[in-house]
Amino acid sequence: MTKILIVEDDVAFGTMLKTFLQKRNYEVRLAFTASEALKIINDKDFDLILTDVRLPDKDGLDILKEVKAKNTKTQVIVMTSYAEISMAVQAMKDGAFDYVSKPFRPESILQTIENALKHHQASTAEIVKPVKKAQKTPLQKDSFVKGVSDASRKLNDYIELVAPTNMSVLIMGESGTGKEQVAKSIHFQSKRKDAAFIAVDCGAIPRELASSEFFGHIKGSFTGAINDKTGHFEAASGGTLFLDEIGNLTYELQVQLLRALQERRIKPVGSNNEIEVDIRVITATNEDLAQSVREGEFREDLYHRLNEFSIKVPALKDRKEDLMIFADYFLDEANAELEKNVIGFTEEAIEAFKNYNWPGNLRELKNMVKRAVLLTQDDLIPLKVLPHEISTAQKSETEYGLFKNKNEEQLIIEALEKSGGNKSKAARLLSIDRKTLYNKLKQYGIKL
Repeated sequence: MTKILIVEDDVAFGTMLKTFLQKRNYEVRLAFTASEALKIINDKDFDLILTDVRLPDKDGLDILKEVKAKNTKTQVIVMTSYAEISMAVQAMKDGAFDYVSKPFRPESILQTIENALKHHQASTAEIVKPVKKAQKTPLQKDSFVKGVSDASRKLNDYIELVAPTNMSVLIMGESGTGKEQVAKSIHFQSKRKDAAFIAVDCGAIPRELASSEFFGHIKGSFTGAINDKTGHFEAASGGTLFLDEIGNLTYELQVQLLRALQERRIKPVGSNNEIEVDIRVITATNEDLAQSVREGEFREDLYHRLNEFSIKVPALKDRKEDLMIFADYFLDEANAELEKNVIGFTEEAIEAFKNYNWPGNLRELKNMVKRAVLLTQDDLIPLKVLPHEISTAQKSETEYGLFKNKNEEQLIIEALEKSGGNKSKAARLLSIDRKTLYNKLKQYGIKL
């Protein structure tokens, strides 16, 4: 059985990671300090070490050096925060197989672990040949929750329209609105659905390693390149490459990306050979990319190459009709993950949900529901377990105000104009039911 040692001073996270890997039939040990880890390593050999770079007594780099001194074939993956990228670069130079940026979901590290173990097996068997591209297991189709609001219907129509094509898609929207889920939905409704979907956070890639991350490198191409590395472009060939927060790319990398998209060829760092790639690119941003183009911060030619079709993902506050659909979906997810059986939400909790503005959008809703499920001891999630800012939220006036406003006749006229005369839409804009709207139309003698 494959033996893995996790070195992590965050007890909860380390335990969760250990449990996750044990369920996948790995033999896992957990150490909370560098000293404890070094003692374990001296007594036992491991196939893989997964260590944080920041530990209470020593750096994870000390563990890396000790491991490599004892057995160069043992693979090491370091875990870093965004503020510790320089340490990640140093770790690669010292012989680490790869690094992952925290926070991350355990599922996201599986492929890195599997690739590291393949290198370990190859070196143990003394196979002297280039490491082939890791075979990507196609992603399980993610459940994409389709809302019922007008904004969601428009979003779903756009996804169904563009998915069967090979057009590049630019997804725009506030942080937390579910842009990656939209990208996955496009992928799984496309002809590429059985191939890989590779998601890349452009904001998490350090400048020094960007070219290697995107295009790969060959062994010995730079200090620390102890193995061949498959880049994101090659890994996604045949499938979809999703570039999140595309506006964070450096100008230099924008040039390289544009060439790769135009030529459909990439050249790994240190190689003289080009590799043909067949990919569809979907990008996402929460910035005004057109404004970045006007300000000279983003290349206009690349912008047009990526923006063959654009989709705007609505904020949660603009699709309140979908709120409880998403909440129920996240409830089912949380129940499965936490092994609980919470049935639903109390009326008071639902009312608080509707009053709150959800600045963090779906991500905030998902995290809140998961926290509430963990805290709830009853069948229904009560108001008392909700965060203070949600439980105390007061019903805000809609864009058109409450009907205590003396200008309600004008508000109704504006709502009807905005909805194109559709009474159902106008009623939703005004946060009233259709019967009330009909009575108001009769009261003011408004005729369509």
